[in-house]
Amino acid sequence: MRYRSTRGIVDAAAPDFSDILLSGLAGDGGLYLPQHWPHIPRETLTAWRSLSYADLAAEVISLFTEGSIDRETLRNMARDVYGKFDHAAVTPLVEVEDGLFSLELFHGPTLAFKDMAMQMLGRLFEYVLKQRNRHVTIVGATSGDTGSAAIEAFRGREHVSIIILHPHNRTSEVQRRQMTTVLDDNVHNIAVEGDFDTCQDMVKAMFADEAFRTECSLSAVNSINWARIAAQIPYYIRAALALGGPDRPVSFAVPTGNFGNILAAWAASQMGVPVEHLCVGSNRNDILTRFLLNNDMTMRAVEPSLSPSMDIQVSSNFERLLFEMLGRDPDRCRAIMGEFRQTGCMAVPHDAWEQIGKIFNGAALDDAQTSAAMQRIYKQSHYLADPHTAIGLEAGRKFREAGVPMVAAATAHPAKFPDAVKAATGIHPPLPPHLADLFEREERYEVLPNDLARVKEAVRAHKAG
Repeated sequence: MRYRSTRGIVDAAAPDFSDILLSGLAGDGGLYLPQHWPHIPRETLTAWRSLSYADLAAEVISLFTEGSIDRETLRNMARDVYGKFDHAAVTPLVEVEDGLFSLELFHGPTLAFKDMAMQMLGRLFEYVLKQRNRHVTIVGATSGDTGSAAIEAFRGREHVSIIILHPHNRTSEVQRRQMTTVLDDNVHNIAVEGDFDTCQDMVKAMFADEAFRTECSLSAVNSINWARIAAQIPYYIRAALALGGPDRPVSFAVPTGNFGNILAAWAASQMGVPVEHLCVGSNRNDILTRFLLNNDMTMRAVEPSLSPSMDIQVSSNFERLLFEMLGRDPDRCRAIMGEFRQTGCMAVPHDAWEQIGKIFNGAALDDAQTSAAMQRIYKQSHYLADPHTAIGLEAGRKFREAGVPMVAAATAHPAKFPDAVKAATGIHPPLPPHLADLFEREERYEVLPNDLARVKEAVRAHKAG
């Protein structure tokens, strides 16, 4: 399997999976996608119903690592990784209402869906770096959950230094402490005085600086890294098979920030899984819902909310979908994305917008509506949902169709957002035993201004040796 950038042409030296795993972002500023979508035959999907989650994940990911990492190696990695999750099913489905299911993706070590892919990424990086005898400096931006999942996956690894940027005072305290209390020598946290988009822009700027990128051997684990998306596709396939696929379609509702999680569901549909609709759940930062309803992709100021992992205006992975809807035309994609960065308004051609609307729709909830949804869900179903999951469930409830199961991605454990959950339901969700002492642990991080040069200095100081 070979890969191409959303902003560049395909050439004879197209990178393979191991190449794009380590590089993360393409050198031309685009995002990597497979040169073609692998197709899963109907009979294969039916046979996969009997597989464990780990073995299914290995089968799916192997379609993207062909020629780089063999299926048996992936199977051993997946069995080790997912065998440590705290639920035997790894991604259990819970029916919250008739035909509306919660797909629980928070049973990993940091209680968020990011663990589903990040734990595999840690193993994949370790495997490839040892093969190539290389060291890399992972730089990532987080709105809350990606950072802790990445740190947990890469802490103590010999070939990696990891530096995570988070928006100062804009994550929950649990989210922050899950990052800043990890004191391994190869882990470094920077709180940037700004919002998530500020952090994400800094990461992109560092990768765009070819000299700096080479000097520090930069690598990325944000969802701009295709390997993250590849490792998220399996749980959508698993849910579809559990609910009757491939013999009947299923719809998914996903609380959405950087667009990577819902893109993985769309990717599953491109591979042969029958997906009826994909529902984007937004908070008050509703750029994606505005786009889906009115073709209005106009940036506004990021507003803090009860669901901070979705406090985003620039959803990086949307570029991958746009590229596909433009007929994989890199020149048009590059021009549209460049104009978006300059003007703050993305001019998506009407025909591409209509094509996206055939499978995607969206709903946005403000904080009051999010709290009301959490309260209603708990009162009616005795199901405790964090703010992000509640938005996903509410979006799924709005767009549910008779005869088509609607699966909402439960992206975080309620204990990650205890104040919001308690205010809405009266229940204070306790942290699981392995995090019970989180508020007593020592923290270590530095606060830096919104100054790219200062952040670059900090990265240089902690780069892999």
